[in-house]
Amino acid sequence: MRSSTTALAAEADIVRARRDAKDLAASAGFGLLEQVQIATAVSELARNVIQYAGHGEIVVSQIRDGSRAGLEIVCRDRGPGIASLDRALAGGYSTSHGLGRGLAGARSLLDEFRVETAPGRGTTVWGRKWLA
Repeated sequence: MRSSTTALAAEADIVRARRDAKDLAASAGFGLLEQVQIATAVSELARNVIQYAGHGEIVVSQIRDGSRAGLEIVCRDRGPGIASLDRALAGGYSTSHGLGRGLAGARSLLDEFRVETAPGRGTTVWGRKWLA
């Protein structure tokens, strides 16, 4: 099983994380549509880290659960945390005057999604996409 870790601190890191995620998805057997969905979810999560926390990391790993294969995304930062997680996950809510699709958009593209956040301690997002 392959994985990729990208430190997130600048726009170029988003491009790198997106490219690495798409490559891992392709080598895991995902079709082009799923590759783009995974890359887009990674891009949304990475952009949130840079915009709200300043820096963090994203790890994308090929995984297996019994006969199922897929990818797992873990994105973490030590930023301010998300004050209103329910609103952020509902979509259309942004504290930076953006579209507010980051977390909600990433969640809609993945099969499994979970967020842990605490004020002043940061945020960790886990997501999985399974091969059909």
